[in-house]
Amino acid sequence: MRALALRLRPVLTRPFLIGVAVVVAIALVAVAALAVTTVRRPFPERAGNVQLAGLRADVEVLRDEQGIPQVYADSAEDLFMAQGYVHAQDRFFEMDFRRHVTAGRLAELFGESALETDKVVRTMGWRRVAEKELDELLPATRRYLEAYAHGVNDYIADREPGALSLEYSVLSLTGSDYEPEPWTPVDSLAWLKAMAWDLRSNMSDEIDRVLATEKLSESQVDALYPGFPFRRHDPIVTKGTVVDGAFDQSAGQRRNADTDRASADPDSADAIKGADERDSVGLGAASLRDVIGSMRGVAGVAAGLPTLLGFGDGTGSNSWAVSGDRSATGKPLLANDPHLAPSAPGVWHQMGLHCRTVSEECPFDVAGFTFSGMPGVVIGHNGDIAWGLTTMYADVTDLYVERIVGDRYLHDGVWKPLTQRTENFEVAGEDEPETITVRETLHGPVLSDVDDTLAEVGETEGGGSGYGIALQWTALVPGRTMDAVFGIDKADDWESFRRAARHFDVPSQNLVYADRDGNIAYQAPGKIPIRTRGDGTWPVPGWDASYGWDGFIPYAELPRVLNPPEGYVVTANQRVVGRQYPYLIGTEQAAGYRSQRIVELITAESKLDVDDMARMQNDTYNTQATTLLPSLLEIDLGSGYYADGQKLLADWDLRQDADSGAAAYFASVWRNLLARTFHDDLPQDVWPSGGERWFEVVRRLLNAPNSMWWDDRTTKSVRETRDDILRTAMRDARDDMTSRQSLDPTRWTWGRLHTLTLENATLGTSGVGPVEGLFNRGPYELGGGSGIVDATAWDAAKGYEVTAVPSMRMVVDLDDLDRSRWINLTGVSGHAYHRNYVDQTELWAEGRTLPWVFTAKKVEDAAEDTLTLTPDLEG
Repeated sequence: MRALALRLRPVLTRPFLIGVAVVVAIALVAVAALAVTTVRRPFPERAGNVQLAGLRADVEVLRDEQGIPQVYADSAEDLFMAQGYVHAQDRFFEMDFRRHVTAGRLAELFGESALETDKVVRTMGWRRVAEKELDELLPATRRYLEAYAHGVNDYIADREPGALSLEYSVLSLTGSDYEPEPWTPVDSLAWLKAMAWDLRSNMSDEIDRVLATEKLSESQVDALYPGFPFRRHDPIVTKGTVVDGAFDQSAGQRRNADTDRASADPDSADAIKGADERDSVGLGAASLRDVIGSMRGVAGVAAGLPTLLGFGDGTGSNSWAVSGDRSATGKPLLANDPHLAPSAPGVWHQMGLHCRTVSEECPFDVAGFTFSGMPGVVIGHNGDIAWGLTTMYADVTDLYVERIVGDRYLHDGVWKPLTQRTENFEVAGEDEPETITVRETLHGPVLSDVDDTLAEVGETEGGGSGYGIALQWTALVPGRTMDAVFGIDKADDWESFRRAARHFDVPSQNLVYADRDGNIAYQAPGKIPIRTRGDGTWPVPGWDASYGWDGFIPYAELPRVLNPPEGYVVTANQRVVGRQYPYLIGTEQAAGYRSQRIVELITAESKLDVDDMARMQNDTYNTQATTLLPSLLEIDLGSGYYADGQKLLADWDLRQDADSGAAAYFASVWRNLLARTFHDDLPQDVWPSGGERWFEVVRRLLNAPNSMWWDDRTTKSVRETRDDILRTAMRDARDDMTSRQSLDPTRWTWGRLHTLTLENATLGTSGVGPVEGLFNRGPYELGGGSGIVDATAWDAAKGYEVTAVPSMRMVVDLDDLDRSRWINLTGVSGHAYHRNYVDQTELWAEGRTLPWVFTAKKVEDAAEDTLTLTPDLEG
């Protein structure tokens, strides 16, 4: 999965937190016994009997050593009621925080510092859309959502906030008398909007392109967004196109690395020059420079939102399936590891949901990874099929530059009234609510209105006309993704899986499939717009009616493949399908470095088992280094101090393991190379982060040693070449490693640079040590990196610290489901200091996994606690 690398802006003010920190320190040091009681108070009971009003029959919740719950019930409603209860046991504060985010109500918890986030969310209207979605869903789906909400409310009903989570106890030290509201089905649906926001593809690239024009021409900016290298890397679907209104996987020429590698590669020297000017992407009288201020405001608006999943350039997800012909058992294997922003607790909650007798009335026997606050299993397997998700990078957002005068905007030569509504915000600590007016054009909400500094931006002198930035986004149209989740959970073959996936409207995800009958497959779902003009890479003029959406790609025509002849399906956010496909899905997919490495690993083995698949997930081989390393080794650094790092590279196996000194030096060279090459050409807002896109930019640039990109604009009398910049970057890296670690290169390690700190999404990002210490964990030293299969991403513009990780790993054995393996980044518990808060983290960091038992007997054997939920006949 992919989303933007936007850090959660602290929602609490520093003076507030300093006061809290003092109180917390006193409580923890001076009144230790009370502190222990406060910390342990929210820990849930995991054994015994509990009565729940509304249950039809007893439900059992079995938990293993890691606290992972397996729920057994006789009806679907009881099953999801119990899931809501268990989620509330383990993660209620996380759920409550998420619903405040998605409703634009964080300021009710955290005061004025959270108000900007609320304004952005209300402007887009996430919850308003979720409310409309509820009526669109199947009756069974609505029943399941109601049952889930009932279970949550049964758990929280008689508990004070401090008995639900430690975070509430910390907040109460400010005098807050906050009481959680009952959970509703819309609270669950609104979480889908947060998912879609984090996985919305190229909106940030549209913004970054505009900001880059402060220093570059539009054609030069385009050169920094190279197309997918089909001659070197495979798309997901290597053959097939639309025939007679349906995707035919056997039609069309096969376009992939095998067939194209022998061809000349034109995307080298000339393609990177970007010297030709062209029109201002259709804006006409307006130029991009006229709207840079508005676009920077929108960038700030987006950055103000919490990253609830979160990922950015150079990250994504891996998922692949291999057929029985390639497995040791003769049955398929399926692997998945979504790369998301790290947090404590992690985004996933492991769970099994089992009808004791699978029937039409109770059709679920499924296990996998769930989102707290939402019923069902998002990724996993049932008794018949398994599935994984990766982000498709489908372009489902467009930014429109709108010409606005007063309460009107221009479209197709006509001044039309803006749609307006008022939003009121309750703010903790304030007596009066805050009020804003949300304005919308036919394209969507005017996001630039949210930034107060943009009120006068774009106004012409004396003209009174200005520009606003509106967002058109598929997630702002009610959809049926929740129907798809339940449909996939109960699917028993490829056809029923595809019927369910039809409703996976947003976010658009690559669906990788395998079943116990021996099939492997791929399906692209989602609402993907058909543009009447343009390719979605630049903002377009809202006043020009020739730009717009003409519906969505029909589901029947979206790419898919069943049992490909290669015997594998590999997705790692690369292009979905080749040039023969008639529709544009997106332009900002990953360049295929991870996906092609996975293909190489699969084809290198004659037969694969679960352990092989898990080793592949932990592969740290840097395929980008195979391109850059020869050029680095050719640079003459003399002998002695500056040549020491180069000597490490000469013997490097290209693996970015945590204990590798060569990997540390190479990463520093890469970071300094990007800085020396591009920082003088780009505004700081859009300095290279160093992911797969930049791998491809530099690969092409290496073939143009005298390109203007190598020249340092700050040295007016010198024209630098490629080798000058490579030499300087290597010298910079030697100094960097000496400063950071040691004069002695044998003492360098990648892991000491590349550390992971797990931060709590709210109180853990405060900047106040005592508060953060309650909830955060780490640092952990990691291997891997951006654009590597073990995708522990880092942002070269900021440092070496880990910014995104494989948030979980799973391998499903379709021959024997009990041989499957899984691991979570943290643990199932959201309660700081609970034994299952981060009990899986060390295993995860070491690349290890846990047994994933599924059958009732194996689950019972692994169980350490059993909680029986019984009907409350008087409730």
